[in-house]
Amino acid sequence: MSKDKTDPVLPPHRSGAIENPDLPLNPYSDKQQSWPGLAEKMDPQPDHGEESYKGRDRLAGKRALVTGGDSGIGRATAIAFAREGADVAIAYHPNDESDARTVVRLIEAEGRKAVALPADLSVEDAARKVADDAVKQLGGLEVLVLNAGMQQAQKSIADITSKQFDDTMKTNIYAHFWITQQVLPHLKKGASIIITSSVNAYSPSKELFDYAQTKAANKAFAQALAKQLAADGIRVNAVAPGPFWTPIQVSGGQPKKDLPQFGSDSPLGRAGQPVEIAPIYVLLASDEASYITGECYAATGGSGTG
Repeated sequence: MSKDKTDPVLPPHRSGAIENPDLPLNPYSDKQQSWPGLAEKMDPQPDHGEESYKGRDRLAGKRALVTGGDSGIGRATAIAFAREGADVAIAYHPNDESDARTVVRLIEAEGRKAVALPADLSVEDAARKVADDAVKQLGGLEVLVLNAGMQQAQKSIADITSKQFDDTMKTNIYAHFWITQQVLPHLKKGASIIITSSVNAYSPSKELFDYAQTKAANKAFAQALAKQLAADGIRVNAVAPGPFWTPIQVSGGQPKKDLPQFGSDSPLGRAGQPVEIAPIYVLLASDEASYITGECYAATGGSGTG
C-alpha cells in the first residue's frame, strides 16, 4: 500500500528517508544560542533518557560526580546513573542553571541524592572546589565523569583568538587535570574515572582545530593515567562520541549552515541522541567493567575511529 501524503512525519531524531526519500534525515533547526547553550531551547529537544532510559541497579550504592551534567551527554549520564542506583553530583556552568535544576529533579525522582555545583571550571580554584564539594556532600566518591567541554567551530586557524584557544584548553584539559588531582586522594580500589574524548581525537574536523587537539589529549589522559592507577585498582577510560545532538552543537560548535543536516553524513544517516551513549558510561562506571581500563570506547554512528 502506498504511503498517504497526509501521514504524520516521523520525529526528527528518527530516519524517515526510507519511507519518504524527500524527507531530510535530520531536519534540525539552525537557530543558534550563546555558549554554553541550553537543552530546553533546542529544536528538536534532545532525548537524554528522561522517559526512555530504564535502570537495572548496576550502580547501586555508588556516588558519582559528572561535569557538564546539566545537558547533553553529561545529562544523559547523570540520569542513567541515578536510574542505576547512584547518588549524583553535577557540575555545570552558572548560565545553565535552568537545565541543571531539571536534572536535579530527575535524579531526586529516582530517590537518589542530587548535588548541584555551578562553577566555571576553566578557573582552577572553582574546579578544585567542585571536586571538594562533591566529595563532601556525597560523603565520598566512586565514579568521576569528566565531561564538561567547550567547542567553537572556526573556518581558519587565523580566526581563532588567543582567548578562544585558552578557554578551550582550560575547559577541556586543565579542568579535568585539576578535578582529578583534587579527587584522587578520595578514590579507593574499584573506583572509575571516565573522560569524554571525541571522534575528533582520531579524525579531526578542519573547523575544530583547537577542540580536536583537546580531545586527543583526553584520550591520552585516559591511557596514561590508567597505567599509573592500575596498581591501585582504579580504572580510567575514555568515551569518543561522534555526532550527538547536544547544546554544544548549537552554541558555536557547528557552523550554522551545517546544523539542519547535522550527523546525516554518518553511516547511520543521523546524529545520535544523548541517551544512546549513556549506556557506555554506565558500563565503565559499573563493576561489570572490572577488567576494562586504558580503553577508548567510540559511538560514532558507524564512522569508526580509524
